[in-house]
Amino acid sequence: MKNLLFAFSFLIAQITVAQKAAAPKIADPKPFANTITEADLKKHLYTIASKDFEGRETATEGQRKAAAYIENDFKELGLAPGNNGTYQMYYPVFQDSVSDASIQVGKEQFNLNEDFVANISANYSATMFGEEVVFAGYGISDSLRDDYKGLDVRGKIVLLLDGMPADRLQKQINRRSFNPYGKQDAAQKNGAVAVLIIQKGFPRKGYTITKGNMYLSAFKKTIRPNTFYVSDKIAKAIMGDDYQENDKDKMQPKSYTTDIVLQFSKVTAQLHSSDVLGYLEGTDLKDELVVISAHYDHLGKRDTVIYYGADDDGSGTVSLLEIAEAFAKAKAAGKGPRRSILFLANSGEEKGLWGSAYYTAHPVYPLDKTTVDLNIDMVGRIDPNRAYGDSTNYVYVVGDDKLSSDLKPISIAANKKYTKLELDYKFNDPKDPEMIYYRSDHYNFAKNGVPIIFYFDGIHHDYHKPTDTPDKINYDILAKRAKLVFYTAWEMANLNDMLKRDIPLK
Repeated sequence: MKNLLFAFSFLIAQITVAQKAAAPKIADPKPFANTITEADLKKHLYTIASKDFEGRETATEGQRKAAAYIENDFKELGLAPGNNGTYQMYYPVFQDSVSDASIQVGKEQFNLNEDFVANISANYSATMFGEEVVFAGYGISDSLRDDYKGLDVRGKIVLLLDGMPADRLQKQINRRSFNPYGKQDAAQKNGAVAVLIIQKGFPRKGYTITKGNMYLSAFKKTIRPNTFYVSDKIAKAIMGDDYQENDKDKMQPKSYTTDIVLQFSKVTAQLHSSDVLGYLEGTDLKDELVVISAHYDHLGKRDTVIYYGADDDGSGTVSLLEIAEAFAKAKAAGKGPRRSILFLANSGEEKGLWGSAYYTAHPVYPLDKTTVDLNIDMVGRIDPNRAYGDSTNYVYVVGDDKLSSDLKPISIAANKKYTKLELDYKFNDPKDPEMIYYRSDHYNFAKNGVPIIFYFDGIHHDYHKPTDTPDKINYDILAKRAKLVFYTAWEMANLNDMLKRDIPLK
């Protein structure tokens, strides 16, 4: 009996020891959070959002300079390269340039930018000689309206009005379901080979469009009809006196016999961009991961005008660097997190969340072992439209009510204990007209089931303008918001269990 009692006591002791080993005492994070300072944030931001970085547009020299800056900072902090031995994760980007484009109606020649512009990225090189153009109104063809009814446009060029009729105002269409190629798709469904869409604003003075938008894949699922946006002058050359410039809704669908030549040729450049990944290994839960992300790209230059992107998202980028420094110092002091941390600086966000989409499609660390993504995008300014509460001491918290019921309590507790910001949940509203939840890099993690929190300051007057400069940043609140992200990440990196995934994605 004594031997049995001894064995049982020994077993209990071993279980207790094992439990203590599995749940080590967590260090006080305050000394490390205090390394996140206004001065350091400002120093980083005046570099990231400087003239030298040229607005950091994806797949440009400015973006590459920013990536090198972030990589060098990760190295100096002692972070490991996060992409299988390298810091940068490259992905391909393509861009087309027009080599020649013209439109001829009868004997009259029309010029690019003066009389028309072309859909450079979607168009393919071709010269088309036609002798018939069909005017098909707004070019809508769906269950509610068919502008092609009674028209034969097979193998022909169609001429369309821009926009929507009064009963189909574009503002009433859900942004997530709106098809920007609806007119082309309807034309193609009815057999058209090219599309002319009448627009205002010609000649296009002050700029010359010679390059198309960047895109990710040279292989297209759908090759649409070549599209040209044309002036009233071209429309009148085709339709003659039938063209009513000031009363377009009264014009009736009709076929016009006229000789027309559509000439378009382009060259395609293969570029690249990159995410920058810094990795800090955890202790007893190192196979699990906390991701802290921010996008470092912005809009680049338009001619000689630089879009500095100090708030969007220079503020998130420099917060990421300072949070990385705080965690690195904790690890150097022997007080690092239990879970590993991936500091993910994305490019391509302004192009359509490209960098985060590429990472989540090619994750270096399993997404099912990624407990959370804390995404920081615009946290350095004050929302001028926020007419309640203390707008010098708030942050919009987005997505903490989605995917995991653990998220909000941890976020609230960390803020209550350390930073005491007003946590504003305005953009968690499913009816949010701005649809903010879907508009930054966290959403690619959410789509893959990873719980997320998105930190945001709101839309201000300098959003996506050249005037978004580092002198307009509120560095005191930027530091406080960055500390909130650090404290929240600290809590999530040191929990016994990963966050539950108990709320379906909507």
